[in-house]
Amino acid sequence: MWTPCVLFVTAVSLASAASRTTGVKLPKLPDSQSRTDEFFMQDLGDALVVTNPQGVIYEATLPEKPFFKGSSLNGNVRGTITAVTAPDGNGIKFTVDFSNLPNEGGPFTYHLHVDPIPEDGNCTKALAHHDPFIRGEMTPCDASRPETCQVGDLSGKHGSVAGDHQQTYIDPYLSNVRGPGSFFGNRSFVFHFANRTRISCANFKLVERSAPYDNATSVSNTVHATSARATVTPRSREPYLSAASTIGASFRLLAAVSALVYLVHDIANV
Repeated sequence: MWTPCVLFVTAVSLASAASRTTGVKLPKLPDSQSRTDEFFMQDLGDALVVTNPQGVIYEATLPEKPFFKGSSLNGNVRGTITAVTAPDGNGIKFTVDFSNLPNEGGPFTYHLHVDPIPEDGNCTKALAHHDPFIRGEMTPCDASRPETCQVGDLSGKHGSVAGDHQQTYIDPYLSNVRGPGSFFGNRSFVFHFANRTRISCANFKLVERSAPYDNATSVSNTVHATSARATVTPRSREPYLSAASTIGASFRLLAAVSALVYLVHDIANV
């Protein structure tokens, strides 16, 4: 007969095996006093490095009119984020360009957010920061350890904006292929005051154009979206795993463990 003890050991064994396979940190099992939301809203570990296919470009441009209505603005912040696959395929090379900033309220921040902006331009409907590893916002991002930050916290990892700002950097934790949780192409970015008030926002769109690559030949190529699969790996540079299998196994792990745990609780309470 399946006793609570046997079920509990089985749950832990399955979870440990899946954790070793996927590289995703094993979530702590809830005790009998834990709440369901506390179990599911746990930090899932450090962000994973993503290997992306070449030839995919996404871009987001702030609109002419700001979402925020205030006297410190003259029109709207002008801003564009262009995102291409990094030269070595690991992550995304971002080029950001911001100007016409508010006269006060900086330094300004910007983040990838969970949802796209609706047609009415309401930036609050972008919801929270893109955070597939459930890292949360309570503890500030440590730029010296970017793998521990929210995946979408671009300014936290790469620097805030104090004045007219042009910058190019590589973020290894984002994907330009649908499937992995780190995919950002169907999301938005929001530009904020230092107090987190949302100034303006824009959706990412897949673009098709000639673009220079930072390689030895410096040849411009016409790029198109590809259907190649992104892969992810823990920051330790262990052998790459399929993103779909890694992320999928992670959620199957949570589902299996939670189901067994609740079964244990039910049996124990009989």
